[in-house]
Amino acid sequence: MKTLVDGVQPTRTSSAERGSHRSQEAESSVQNTAEVLRIRGGRPLRGRVEVKGAKNLATKAMVAALLGETTSVLRDVPDISDVRVVRSLLDAHGVRVDNGAEEGELHLDPSGAVSAHIEEIDAHAGASRIPILFCGPLLHLLGEAFIPDLGGCRIGDRPIDFHLDALRNFGAIVEKLPGGIRLSAPAGLRGADIRLPYPSVGATEQVLLTAVRARGATELRNAAIEPEIMDLIAVLQKMGAIISYEPNRVILIEGVDTLRGYDHRAIFDRNEAASWAAAALATDGEIFVGGAKQQEMLTFLNVVRKVGGDFDVREDGILFRRGGDLRAVTVETDVHPGFMTDWQQPLIVALTQAHGESVVHETVYENRLGFTAALNKMGADIVVHPNGLSGGVRRVPRRELEQAAVIHGPTPLHAADVVVPDLRGGYSYVIAALAAEGESIVRNVGIIRRGYEKLFTKLDTLGADFDVVG
Repeated sequence: MKTLVDGVQPTRTSSAERGSHRSQEAESSVQNTAEVLRIRGGRPLRGRVEVKGAKNLATKAMVAALLGETTSVLRDVPDISDVRVVRSLLDAHGVRVDNGAEEGELHLDPSGAVSAHIEEIDAHAGASRIPILFCGPLLHLLGEAFIPDLGGCRIGDRPIDFHLDALRNFGAIVEKLPGGIRLSAPAGLRGADIRLPYPSVGATEQVLLTAVRARGATELRNAAIEPEIMDLIAVLQKMGAIISYEPNRVILIEGVDTLRGYDHRAIFDRNEAASWAAAALATDGEIFVGGAKQQEMLTFLNVVRKVGGDFDVREDGILFRRGGDLRAVTVETDVHPGFMTDWQQPLIVALTQAHGESVVHETVYENRLGFTAALNKMGADIVVHPNGLSGGVRRVPRRELEQAAVIHGPTPLHAADVVVPDLRGGYSYVIAALAAEGESIVRNVGIIRRGYEKLFTKLDTLGADFDVVG
């Protein structure tokens, strides 16, 4: 007999009904953060899942459509809440967004773009940090932009100073208002020489989206060079931009007067691919990730092999599984081509099942290891060092904000009641619950679906035993 969670009757159904129910998840509750999962773990995940375009490219390419004078077509767009937020913001600015003939195809027509009311921007933005990237295109298009107070995952400061400093270099005037920040460019935007204090992905995107139509040339030093950045450059080049990149993180942009629409298929989501790989390791399962590519995952695949996992690279994806007992490893997160910060959280769950002492140095965000407290509640042995660890051989230069997690394993995991703190940490709780014995409750699941399309359907396909509540 099923019990209530928060006074709500669980929606336990037959397999056929579950398939029908979860096929409707995108339409019914992508942004319902109050969703709860009851997960009965202790069974391996086996099967095939498909990954679509990267969240970190699709949302930025949608913003880039504002720069064109004709309609853009973006393919393989995932149906996730972050995409819906951007779609709503574009609609508020008069950009028409229609679904195309194939699943995940969007047509974006900017011909009716107008300035949106502050209240509309604030209402549609929600917890997203995407509005900051509207600034450059809107300054070119309308001469002004507004940024509401920004939210996002609670994983540290994530200041927007880099963005604002870059926009000032282009000639934007920045005014602080009670509800956010207003930007204007009465004299237009001009090219600039910019050096980022840190190779920030968001700030690099900001410079690209602003520089392509600024008067004159822009040189960006210490730029991020993630695959999603390279894919955004490809999008902008299709639109008529002139962009080149040199060694040592230097990107050169020659401003042009006009840009046209693009037709582009988004790069696959390597963060989601890595998440399913970690799920295979943690549950001792076997998961084929359709659409995953080796080139963009080289660093991750090396760590999978070092930890004792195994993988087969195929033309249409990558198969992940354990290759025997898992072994302890030391990992340092870093900007590309280093080990991504988004990869460490799912990996740490797998490392709780590895023999020996693993160490994860988090060097990108200052508060991204807080999620481990819930894993300890489930039986893990993880000690977080809030000021990092000194000594030892390091490849990544030490940063003042860094933390370190020391994981001793293997430790059996058991069921617990946990609350999702952020996107990747929340997914990690789901993995841990699937690996644990007993029935776990995972709350605020809607946060996870900011970045994971058809999460329930994919879990069902892999043989997970769970109920959706709320």
